Amino acid sequence: MGQIITLPGLIDLHVHLRDPWQLQKEDFYSGTSAALAGGFVNVFDMPNNEVHITTEELVDKKIESAKGKIVADVGFYFGSLGEDNISEFNKVSDKVCGLKLFITTTTNMTGKKALNDVEELTRICEAWPSDKPVLFHAEDNSVDMGIEAARRTGKRVHFCHISSQEELEPILKAKTEGLAITCGVTPHHLFLSTEDKEKLGSLANMLPSLKPPADRQFLWANLNNIDVIESDHAPHTKDEKIIKDSYGVPGLETTLPLLLTAERDGKISREQILDKLYETPARILGLKPDENTKIEVDMSEYEIKNEDLKTKCGWSPFAGRKVIGKVKKVYIRGNLAYENGQVLAKPGSGRIIS
Repeated sequence: MGQIITLPGLIDLHVHLRDPWQLQKEDFYSGTSAALAGGFVNVFDMPNNEVHITTEELVDKKIESAKGKIVADVGFYFGSLGEDNISEFNKVSDKVCGLKLFITTTTNMTGKKALNDVEELTRICEAWPSDKPVLFHAEDNSVDMGIEAARRTGKRVHFCHISSQEELEPILKAKTEGLAITCGVTPHHLFLSTEDKEKLGSLANMLPSLKPPADRQFLWANLNNIDVIESDHAPHTKDEKIIKDSYGVPGLETTLPLLLTAERDGKISREQILDKLYETPARILGLKPDENTKIEVDMSEYEIKNEDLKTKCGWSPFAGRKVIGKVKKVYIRGNLAYENGQVLAKPGSGRIIS
């Protein structure tokens, strides 16, 4: 065992835990177990399940499924595919942590075309009754539409998984206007590029897609202006990746070690890691720190192995990579929840965040 460091319990504001419809990929127990193994004590689940979470009834179904399974704290986002569910907003705003919208030229993973009209997008954002953030899946030039909606409405807006110079540059410009905009980037866009696609094959398929090395370098060069690092943990079975060409990769268990290894290599500072995995996510989501919630991390080098993962999908695009920073212990509110690869917290001991 090497040097042990202590960090606050981490926050991931962007995960897909799949429960309760696609349990072959992940469930609330396996997903929150993976979170603990990666040092995350708070995770926030996106609404684009197989059944998109667009009604109060579906929010309640998700919460009920989570209550008996979670071993970390979990919050949920509400979804909207258009103006047809605006009447649900007031019913759910105190049960969820934000509103997630797809504003891109791709589909929103439900098969329905994503929002691509700024007038409709503005009306939806204006109808959101809460100060809780509106989160955008925006790619390429659809980022401009999201910025315009933020400008018109004054809503707090977060752009998820920004992956390229084309997407980041207008956000950086908009921030200089004083708009209430934040943005995140994923580890797979920081540590992988199109150069990795031949080796990974269909395991590299994701939305947004992997970008050329120049885009990855632009993200690193502008890391100070990127607010959070979010895993976008999106588990699929290997068969689904290979046979069905499913899009998304798991990331909860590899985010911290990849970043601590990058710190060792001089690419990021400890202060930046804590800012993007703890301080800024807490500020965006209004979370209060708890000094008894913390993690202990072994800074010895080890190899990421598929067989060691807690995620039900059982694979990582980073398998075989040598990293430092294995989570050894996780304390939640003073209780030892995880130790040396074993989940000690009882299913259902996690809290629902709203």
